Amino acid sequence: MVLHSYSQISTQALHFCADQGIGVHFISGGGRYLGSFDGRQGSIQRRIRQYDALSNPEMCLHLARKLVICRGQGQRKFLMRGQRGRAEVPVLLKQAISQMKAVLKQIPLVMSVESLLGVEGNLAALYFGALPHLIAEGVSPQLKFEHRNRRPPRDRFNALLSFGYALLLKDVMNAILTVGLEPALGFYHQPRSQAAPLALDLMEIFRVPLVDMVVLAAVNRGQWDVQADFEERGQQVWLSDTGRRKFVSLYERRRSETWKHPVTEYSLTYRRLIELEVRLLEKEWSDEGGLFAQLILR
Repeated sequence: MVLHSYSQISTQALHFCADQGIGVHFISGGGRYLGSFDGRQGSIQRRIRQYDALSNPEMCLHLARKLVICRGQGQRKFLMRGQRGRAEVPVLLKQAISQMKAVLKQIPLVMSVESLLGVEGNLAALYFGALPHLIAEGVSPQLKFEHRNRRPPRDRFNALLSFGYALLLKDVMNAILTVGLEPALGFYHQPRSQAAPLALDLMEIFRVPLVDMVVLAAVNRGQWDVQADFEERGQQVWLSDTGRRKFVSLYERRRSETWKHPVTEYSLTYRRLIELEVRLLEKEWSDEGGLFAQLILR
């Protein structure tokens, strides 16, 4: 259950959700993830194994490398898709794709999580710097994208990205609790906000297919009303009630689509793939590793 903005829920309803194992997630009106209420704790033995594994710096670095490669390759493949069917590909788009390939080759050589953060930052800068070239020419100037900004978002495109990432974070949190792992103990992100580090780690795999692709497709198809779907408050831009309902509908439709896992070859909905990815992560410290973070666009 997801409560947006100042939606209210009774104590009786919370008791019912706790009894039925239903997570309740709170998201601000602007799409910022605020927190969760969930009674599922999982097996203590399962969490002890997680603590043991993720207390090992070598294991954390190993998993973080896989994660950054997965996200970086997904971003690069998305940009490559933007070249299809174009008579003339922008030079900056070609350069970003080429430079990202070079940066990705550095990742296996990185020897610390701190250094890996710098490499990931380079990949993100190249990706978001090239993303404007994927927006169709006829799109309203008010929906154009120049650079990533957040907390709060200052334009409509970033408002869409932020709201989508909050919905994705909620789904990843739910999957972690369903499997029974501890969301507060991750291997890459450090706790700096209400969002659990392990959820921030795992959502990196799904940012492109579940949010970036949905936002760009809807923008290019002219599905957003620049007035009715957004609210401007000074320099801040948020989705309106109408815009949030529209985004949730688009996101849920995408989440129900199937994707064939490139390694396991299972065809599952994105909803199920998120849970599968949590289970594949757990296998990394259960002597059955090798399948985690392999979901990459083709």
